[in-house]
Parts: sequence; C-alpha cells; structure tokens
Amino acid sequence: MAFKIVADSSCDLTRFSAVDFASVPLTIMAGERTFVDDARLDPREMLDYLATYKGRSTTACPNPDDWRAAFGEADEVVCITITSNLSGACNSARIAREDYLRQHPQRKVLVVDSLSTGPEMVLLIEKVAEWHLAGYTFEAIERMVEDYRQTTHLTFALESLRSLVNNGRVSPAVAALAGLLNIRIVGIASDVGTLQPVNKCRGEKRTQQGLINAMKERGFKGGKVRIAHNNPALAEIMTSLIREIAPDTDIQAYQARGLVSFYAEDGGILIGYEG
Repeated sequence: MAFKIVADSSCDLTRFSAVDFASVPLTIMAGERTFVDDARLDPREMLDYLATYKGRSTTACPNPDDWRAAFGEADEVVCITITSNLSGACNSARIAREDYLRQHPQRKVLVVDSLSTGPEMVLLIEKVAEWHLAGYTFEAIERMVEDYRQTTHLTFALESLRSLVNNGRVSPAVAALAGLLNIRIVGIASDVGTLQPVNKCRGEKRTQQGLINAMKERGFKGGKVRIAHNNPALAEIMTSLIREIAPDTDIQAYQARGLVSFYAEDGGILIGYEG
C-alpha cells in the first residue's frame, strides 16, 4: 500500500525524506507581484520587496485541484493543513478528499486541521511518518493523531504586525501601539487555532523570557522543538535557553519560508514544541 503525507506550504517543508511527501503551495500577492510558496521561492527576496511595498498584500490557499494532484496515486494519504481559522486550505483539502474518494473509493484520505502552522505542523508530519514506519495501520494513525495534536503547541514572537493587520488578524490600534513603544508581541496558537497574544515585551531580553514563560506555562519540560524564524540570532539564543531547561531536547531551527515569513515578517520567530 502506497502511503503519502501531504501538507500545505505553511509547514515550511519543501521535501521530507522519511516517507513520500508533497507540499502544496500557498500564494502571497502584493501589487503586481505574486510569490508562490514553493521550493523556488526566495523568502529573503520576498521580505525585502514587502518591506518597501506600501499597498495591501493578501494570501490565497491551494484549490481542491492542487490538493488532488498532490494526493497522486497513493492508496493512503494523511493531509495536514494550516489552521482553518487562518486559511481556507483545510476546507479546500476536505473538498478534494471527497472528490478523490468518489473517484477512488478503495483509497483512504485523512485531513488533519493542525489548528496551528509552521513548526507545530512539522511535529505532526514527523510523528505521522514515525508511526507509519513503525508499522501502524492507517486507522491507528487516524485514532492517534488527534491525541498527539493535543500535546503539541506553538509560541511566537513578532517585531512587526503589518501583514497580520492587512489580513484582518490583528487590530490596527494594537499594531500601532506596539510599533510606537518598540514592543514585541509574544503569542500562542490557541486551542481553536487562532493567533492569541499573551504578552507585550519591550526589548530582546524580555521577549526571550516571554517566549520561555509561554512554553513553560503550556507544559514544556523536554521533547521535540522545531523553530522557524526570520531572526537567526534570536533562534540561536532561544535554542540555548531551551537547552537550559532540557539539555537533551531534540531542537531543529531553520529559515521560515513563504507563508510563515509573510506573517512573521523580519525578526519573527515561531516555536513548535511537545508539551
């Protein structure tokens, strides 16, 4: 039985060697420029353009045809999407699943709403692959994935809120206040998949401690950590601080790609972790 994991590009993975994998790109549009979040995208070039662009920018999720093409000829597909409270990607994937199963009723497709994005999606992808390679059945994975999702979390810190304001995710008044006071927003992905600010931190040290406090409050004591960032210095510092809590923690840090970079902007960091 051919098994495949499919995710939208907000997971920041363009390839994944453990199992057959496909990333379905979201799209960022700003004026006359369109940035497709695939392996050819240069996130740095996109961020530099957006920093000078003064107009409104938007995003578009994959359509059902994109998802169906990514499912390919796999007999069993686990599809992991960005939170349905930020994007229509999950709904589009569910439409694709219904069409796909009508054409191939003997196959199986599970659509998982991550209620998150970025590095928390990576944790889900890695765990599903681990279960498959360990010999668990599709039905067992379907039962276990929701329980595992309850144990993972996302914490983030943002220096700029422009893209979130442009897309109606944050109040313009909150963004203006943060900019005037040099305040960085520390937040979490809530239990229902919304981006929820939990602290306003002035200065780098307080931002770092705010991230650590948010992780501790959600039960972090060790386990996997995945860090997506547009801030290498902060990612390195956070890696060291996390190792002070759990020296043997499995940590991987990497440059955020298109969709995550669009919302995190310059200086942003997202931390996915097991609680």
